[in-house]
Amino acid sequence: MDTLIKRLILLICSLLLVAQNLQICHGDQGIGEVRTLSTDEIQGLRNGEGMGMAKAAELNHYPGPRHILDFASQLQLSEAQRNKAQEIYGRMHDEAVHLGKTILHKEEELDNTFKKDEVDSNKLKILVMEIARIRGELRLVHLLAHMEMRPVLSPGQIEKYDQLQGHIIRGPIDKYHHHESH
Repeated sequence: MDTLIKRLILLICSLLLVAQNLQICHGDQGIGEVRTLSTDEIQGLRNGEGMGMAKAAELNHYPGPRHILDFASQLQLSEAQRNKAQEIYGRMHDEAVHLGKTILHKEEELDNTFKKDEVDSNKLKILVMEIARIRGELRLVHLLAHMEMRPVLSPGQIEKYDQLQGHIIRGPIDKYHHHESH
């Protein structure tokens, strides 16, 4: 009887550990604990946020679609401009969330490779290069959205946007760029 109770306790503990591991691996959209990134980085990647990746565009008069939507009334966006900004943002956001989740999975894989002592220079190189490639794709997604957003706006709207964002205007806004009619 005593042995049966011990076996039952061991079985219950084993099942609890398995259940806990399943929750970690599958409880949050398939992403477990990512110890290699800060909480802010994890949230940003999960939410498809820009996290400063498009700063080169932002500082050179290429507004981002999410911020354009945030400032829609101050910029006096037309319905067509608002719809185009929403379309660009939706496409960018979907791609960014997908790539963010992929980065989180790869970071988890990298951490586990070290944790399980399964690391070698070849495997390490492959994982690090893959993470860097995906991060590059994510940055490109954000930069392309800024590039796509600019011709939708008038130079005056871009100038107003820069002011609302608190950017110091360092160079002239191309007054002759084409923008869609409002």
